[in-house]
Amino acid sequence: MSYLQEYQASVDDSATFWANKAAKLAWYKKPTAIISQQNGFYQWFSDGELNTSYLALDYHIEQGRGEQTALIYDSPVTQTKRRYSYTELRDEVAKFAGVLKAQGVNKGDRVVIYMPMIPEAAIAMLASARLGAVHSVVFGGFAPHELAVRIDDATPKVVVSASCGIEVNRVISYKPLLDSAIEKAQHKPDSCIIFQRPQHQATMLADRDIDWHTAMQDATPAEPVPVKSTDPLYILYTSGTTGKPKGVVRDNGGHAVALHYSMQAIYNIKPGEVFWAASDVGWVVGHSYIVYGPLLAGATSILYEGKPIFTPDAGAFWRVCAEYGVKAIFAAPTAFRAIRKEDPHADLMKQYDLSKLDTIFMAGERLDPPTYHWACEVSGKPVIDHWWQTETGWAICANLAGVELLPAKPGSATRPVPGYHVQILDENGQPLGANQQGNIAIKLPLPPGCLSTIWGNAERYTSGYLNQFPGYYSSGDGGYLDEDGYLFVMGRTDDVINVAGHRLSTGEMEEIIASHPAVAECCVIGLPDELKGQQPVGFVLLKNGITTDASIIQNELVALVRQEIGAVACFKRALVVPRLPKTRSGKILRKLLRQIGEGENYQIPSTIDDPACLPELEQLMKQHGLA
Repeated sequence: MSYLQEYQASVDDSATFWANKAAKLAWYKKPTAIISQQNGFYQWFSDGELNTSYLALDYHIEQGRGEQTALIYDSPVTQTKRRYSYTELRDEVAKFAGVLKAQGVNKGDRVVIYMPMIPEAAIAMLASARLGAVHSVVFGGFAPHELAVRIDDATPKVVVSASCGIEVNRVISYKPLLDSAIEKAQHKPDSCIIFQRPQHQATMLADRDIDWHTAMQDATPAEPVPVKSTDPLYILYTSGTTGKPKGVVRDNGGHAVALHYSMQAIYNIKPGEVFWAASDVGWVVGHSYIVYGPLLAGATSILYEGKPIFTPDAGAFWRVCAEYGVKAIFAAPTAFRAIRKEDPHADLMKQYDLSKLDTIFMAGERLDPPTYHWACEVSGKPVIDHWWQTETGWAICANLAGVELLPAKPGSATRPVPGYHVQILDENGQPLGANQQGNIAIKLPLPPGCLSTIWGNAERYTSGYLNQFPGYYSSGDGGYLDEDGYLFVMGRTDDVINVAGHRLSTGEMEEIIASHPAVAECCVIGLPDELKGQQPVGFVLLKNGITTDASIIQNELVALVRQEIGAVACFKRALVVPRLPKTRSGKILRKLLRQIGEGENYQIPSTIDDPACLPELEQLMKQHGLA
């Protein structure tokens, strides 16, 4: 079937389309109500019953694949490697579900998981799902305040954590952070289960803390608990806000159907093949494509505790792909920009056999054309940009490797994935024509797998996503569809700046700056200007080995933007910086740069990877009269 046939089928008769996809799963009770509405919200497969952990593990064992590798743990920071067969992983999950059950965790109870990138994090997630409990994974190492507000919002019965995490060359003790968070939180969990790592032993509290290893020795394995399709599987908080956090709720049924479909249609992964999402279980990518998607598909997933560079070098990703025969890798563009900066000619790649690697997928932020072209050229593989959000849980737009690969257009996430009816709307909610920039919106109903509500706050779901354009989900991103229906995502709508009455995309400017051969990475923000309202300012990170004077490069970048966009852009500042403020997942913190530039008081987000870069950036901006 061609892409157009597949997509059209999903739009013309979505109920039949998704009923066919749902039929590929082993439900305890097969759904007959494919799509329905409850209290004004759409629901998928509402009368179906299933268990996600059973589908991800037990089902494959029953099909005779118990000895196949389910999970590969590769940790260059601890020099550790381990493989789990489907049977071994199921047994560990069943035992830990028994540990949780012994602590009073039942269907509907919440379990907060505050873990590093170790197999026990995935085991805890799957064990929660096995009991019908709702897990909420908080990125390991988050500050106590951020963890506390999530504990108060999710009100977990149990918190699962580890003694430490490891970041390249330093050990981060988790237990003091956890203890501080629980002290700050109004809600107190009944118990904390701590996985002691040899790199650092945590001090345990006798009346609350339970040792993972000891509890597992005495555990009685637990069987999967049937849940309704509409019952929540997990809560995932979308930002490090200091106010009340926003907990995206994912249901069981729609999630399983969507991810199972996506593994074949988008990533072209079949049972037994190796898939690697180089992310973290604390992010949505880790939920969808380290833990659930590959296991639902009967594939082999890789859980990697390391970085794209420095563990030990910029050949780390290629080493993992070669060693395990990875068919498709999925990582954020920032990972490949970091590799490109350290190893511009991909010399380290040449020592590895990448013959089994078919496709490189990127998402999580905008894939700039220079990074796209570089990855294509050095790897010789198709590079697929796809666009999605924490809220959707899987791709909104992509090039479907398992259906039909369409011609790529650098800068575009290609066309909408079946199930997503994407439109570009103006500020009044009216559809715009081809190549006209506006708000990216998705016509309701959203396909299976997307958020069902905000935890404990349905009104926030409505006001945040549905009210701006009635009948649509508002993505918060801006962009356009070209004459071929390809989507170009130009950034968050608040990244569109107004210069002397002209609405300009900072994403477009970034694309032009990134095309300069000396530039490894960049971002553009809008700062206040008395005359023009806003002025664009670029922040530029240079590739290793560049010896050209920074002032010359800055002048070249200004000329480049003027040449491509015109004088209307008023682009006159491009600062070469030693570091850019990023989250641990690699996203540049543009809002933080704006706050510094506007002289606002700012709080250092718990998600930031390198807080030490902020004072030097602030000083640099002051030197140039920008703060």
